Amino acid sequence: MQRRRFLTATGAAGLAGSAGLLSLLSNQGSAAASDYRAVVVVFLDGGNDGHNCLVPTDATYNAYQAARANLALPKNSLAALAGSSAGHTFGLHPALAPLVPLYNERRLAWIANAGPLIEPATAGQVLDNAVEVPPFLMSHSDQVAIQQGWTVQDDMSGWAGRGLELLPSVLRNPISAVTTTTSRTLVLGRRSAVSFMPEDGARWWGSADLTRPEQLQVQSINRMAQWQFANAYEAEYARTLGGAVADSSRFARALQKASAPSGDFGNGWMARQLRTVATGLPVFKADGLKRQVFLVSEGGYDTHANQRGSGETTQDALLAGLSKSLTAYDQHLRAMGMDENVVTIVMSDFGRTLRPGSGGGSEHAWGNHWFAFGGPVAGGQVLGAFPQPILGGPEDSDPGRNGRLVPAVATDQVGASLMQWLGLPANLFHEVFPNLVNFSQKTIPLLRTA
Repeated sequence: MQRRRFLTATGAAGLAGSAGLLSLLSNQGSAAASDYRAVVVVFLDGGNDGHNCLVPTDATYNAYQAARANLALPKNSLAALAGSSAGHTFGLHPALAPLVPLYNERRLAWIANAGPLIEPATAGQVLDNAVEVPPFLMSHSDQVAIQQGWTVQDDMSGWAGRGLELLPSVLRNPISAVTTTTSRTLVLGRRSAVSFMPEDGARWWGSADLTRPEQLQVQSINRMAQWQFANAYEAEYARTLGGAVADSSRFARALQKASAPSGDFGNGWMARQLRTVATGLPVFKADGLKRQVFLVSEGGYDTHANQRGSGETTQDALLAGLSKSLTAYDQHLRAMGMDENVVTIVMSDFGRTLRPGSGGGSEHAWGNHWFAFGGPVAGGQVLGAFPQPILGGPEDSDPGRNGRLVPAVATDQVGASLMQWLGLPANLFHEVFPNLVNFSQKTIPLLRTA
């Protein structure tokens, strides 16, 4: 086939997978497969309302109900969590009920009132302009980037990408920073690139099936990926194309030889992404890879109106689909013997106001409740200080008393905990998380120590 025809057919896929810098075609062997660790970040774009995910069921419920008004979940509808933690008893949104067993098995932990911070802050200090706060608060695009590591400077990389680059050399490997969507800030490094893994592993490049190296079309693409040019622009295109071909070939072969999950992930974009990640993880472990971070994301959580109800775009429906997908994903990893190898964290760009908005929804805020699960997680607890759900309360930094809570746990502290588990030395924390220089406590006890 002619060169121009191939470039036309494969250009989009090549750009989508442009991240692969290193050759992925070498087999690293399975001897070190037991030393595999992966972090999967599930990012809920739009600002998920954590106030209706983790709800106090003791006397504090009355304050929650008063502040949330028409958004408040009936107490008898909540899925109860065992025991007490952070000074309260809790229940989950009924749509998250499938996750209760993970919490009760001490494999899932909640992180209360987390979010981006430049330095420790109280609501009073924020109202008095006595502390520096992250810029562009409540802007979707900016807060997604800041949560994922953007330092609002020329460096547009993310904390996972920077951390992976600083791991000891014995823990580094190709396809370490992976995204399943066009979002990539979290896993973008300063010197390395991002690998794109769509739901089919980018198997098809036009008529070329990358799982069939004997195919003429595939051989032609592989030859194109090795072209050499004196012109800098042409050389960069060839380098990018070569990395994309290598990434896509590795992913396509991994998904082809993997055991397909048998659980019901549900339908929709999140379900397809999580099914793909769950399918590939055991193969990456068996191939001898060491450390990986995956970014999975889905939008729809900007619930300014009609947050409650049975409609497909309500938070109630979105959480039901999310919990179904996460449950099937977790069951497959456990069945494949991956429980101790993977930590999954669910986070969002920001939280919502305690006070409902005029359209039956909530507005942009700051601190939020996240959760993480997996065998290494110190589960069965709520980490951090659970905020008082009171309009104008101690954590409310909004002059209008709308319930925009100042985070008590910094995103950087959560990220440092995860990257330390992957092998990032503590003496390099500040290179990955510059704002941690302002915090005496660099990590949180999210993960088991033994």
